[in-house]
Parts: sequence; structure tokens; C-alpha cells
Amino acid sequence: MTTVVPTSEEDPALAVVRFTSELAWADAGPEAAEDQVNRLCLEAQESMVMGRWLDLVNLMLTSADLMFSKVSDKDLECIFTVICNVVSKLESPDEAHEMAKLICGKVTQQPNEKPALRLKILFNLYNLLENPYSRFFVYMKALNLALNGKVTEHIIPAFKKIDSFLKEWNIDIKDKRELFLGIANVLKENKSSSKDSFKFLTKYLATFSGDDASTMGEAKEEAVRTIIEFVKAPDMFQCDLLDMPAIGQLEMVAKYALVYQLLKIFLTQRLDAYLEFQAANATLLKSYGLVHEDCISKMRLMSLVDLGSNESCQIPYDLIRDTLRISDYEVETWVVKAITAKLIDGKMDQMNQVVIVSRCAERVFGQQQWLTLRTKLATWKVTIPSINALFFKFFIAVTYIPLNNVWKKNK
Repeated sequence: MTTVVPTSEEDPALAVVRFTSELAWADAGPEAAEDQVNRLCLEAQESMVMGRWLDLVNLMLTSADLMFSKVSDKDLECIFTVICNVVSKLESPDEAHEMAKLICGKVTQQPNEKPALRLKILFNLYNLLENPYSRFFVYMKALNLALNGKVTEHIIPAFKKIDSFLKEWNIDIKDKRELFLGIANVLKENKSSSKDSFKFLTKYLATFSGDDASTMGEAKEEAVRTIIEFVKAPDMFQCDLLDMPAIGQLEMVAKYALVYQLLKIFLTQRLDAYLEFQAANATLLKSYGLVHEDCISKMRLMSLVDLGSNESCQIPYDLIRDTLRISDYEVETWVVKAITAKLIDGKMDQMNQVVIVSRCAERVFGQQQWLTLRTKLATWKVTIPSINALFFKFFIAVTYIPLNNVWKKNK
């Protein structure tokens, strides 16, 4: 037989049970309400005495839906602060995780009703948890709540710390996939962070490297989405998507082969290849929300980068005109656009009608580019010491004569 030790009604947890019970039974009449409130308070007392904290939280959350619709934000925040703090009484990580699941389930049920406050409650719960995986679980619930409740601006600042979070959580590859895709979706909804959304999509796709075909098949739709985001972005001109197995699989799938071909055109070919592709697949491009004029503008810049990659480092104006399919007077305008976008460094020789390129961006930066960079660094490692030695000899030569003359005069 259970012995109930009386506790003060001033106990915050008991006060929450009493408050929520009165709220739930307010329409049942005074007598019925009093009986039910007393019964629930007695259950709460018993749970507290016996250390059944999960049962206590369950009692406090019984009328969670009513609280969000009828209680002020300030009071609601206080109530959930009490509820969340119960998690600190648990010594077992498994029990704490179960309690976190229970609280998250109630808080995220109606994401469109006071979403910012719900998100704040989840962050409070996150900070009270000690188990790393439980923290990750709550973080994912917060991501989904921010997305569904359309309050993404409240969680985006935390993405700057995601690398330190990953070290703390120590999650497996499947959880990383869920995390990266969730972040990408939040950033996409925000619409002001297209580059960051693309960055996390590529992180998501990179987790499939080395997986078997059936597992990698999960990433097909997101692989297509990543390609389309790259093509759409007016300020992204370089990526390593072609080296990713999750992207490469699309080439062998009839439904997605044309999207893969489009990516290859943007990363390895020139405007004429795109125009030929567009003429045959205009409907496909429209179905993905691609605007033909925007694609032409981007391909002109990509084509100009390709022209600047030749060994002579000089691009004749007429070659730019013909490749970009523009008029003579537009040539310098497009060169300026490429320089402004930091795709090339150089100067225009108007007298000789050529662009002299001193540096050109890489459209693709994959394994081959890393090998080239490694070769250059190895060459510099050998030549720079010899250059320094030559400079030192020159310095001695130019300073010795004046100093020697001064010494002779003084002598």
C-alpha cells in the first residue's frame, strides 16, 4: 500500500498540476471539478514521493493544448520551465530521453500556434539535458518546429556552431544525414540563405559516398534538388558535385539523366551547348523553375571563365563576342561582370582588342584540381628558397658598395 507523504502546495510542480487540472475541468461544474482536481493533485503527490518523474510530467502535460490556447505567453513560459526542470531530477539517461520525447511531443503538436514560444521552450529543454544524444533529438525537433511554424529566423544563427555541436553529439552517419537535410530545408525556407542551403545539401550528399546503390538511391531527389539550386544561383560558379557518387548515380537513371547532363554543361561546357540542350528540353527546364534568360547569363560568365583558362592568358574580343553570342559593344561589359564576380583577374587591352588574364577561377574543383594545386605547392617549395637566396645576394650587393664607400671616406 502506497504511503503518501504530504507536500506543500507551494511546490512548483504540484502548483502546475493544480493549475492545469482546474483549466481542464473548468466547464464541468464546481463539484465535479474539485473532485477531479484533488484526484490529479493526489496522483502528482504520489508520483513525487515515489520518484516517478515521468508520470508527474505526463500529468502536467495532460492539458498542454488548452494551455497554449488559453494561457498568456508569460505564464505559459513559467509553466513549461517548471515542467522541463523535472528532467534534471533524473539520473538515468534513458529516462531523461523518454521525458524529452514526451515534452517534445506535446510542444510540437501545433507548430503554427505560438511557434516562437514553443521553440524557446525546446531550447530551454535542450540546455537542461546532459545526454548528448538527447540534446541532438531535441535539436532536430526544434529544426522541424522552426520549419513548420515558419520561424526559421530564430534557429538559423545557431547553425554557425554546428561543427562544435557535431563534436558534442557524436552522432552516426544516418543522424548526420537527417541533420544536414533538416538544416538545408530550414535555410531554403528562409530564402535569404541559398548559398548556405546549398552547402548543407552537399554535406548531406557527401554522407552517401561509398554506400551501396540501394542506400544511395535515397538521395536521388535531393541530388536533383542540389543541381537545380546550383544552376539557379546567380552567384555560384564553382562546385565539386561531379565527384560525388550521389550525383553520379543520376546519369544512369532515365528520369534524372537530363538533369545530370545539365550540370555537366554548366561545369564543363560553353553557352552553345546549353542553348542546344535548352532547345530540346525547354519544358523540363521550366518544370524545375529555371528561367532561360538567367541560365544564359550564368552560362555566359561560365563560358568566359572557360576562355580564360587557355594557356596563352589572352582572349581576343571577337572570340568572346562569338562564344557569348553578344554584340561587339557588350564584350567589355561582360568582362567587367566576370571581374566583379571574381571569376577572373585581368585587364582589357582596347588597342589590341584582347583581354589579358592573370588569374581565372576553376569551375570544377575536384580531385584533379587538388592534384594540380599539390604540384604547384611542391614546385613553390623548391623555388622559393632559391629565390630568397638570390634576393639575399642582391641585397648584399646593393648595400655593400655604399657602405664600403662610407667606410673609405671615414678612413
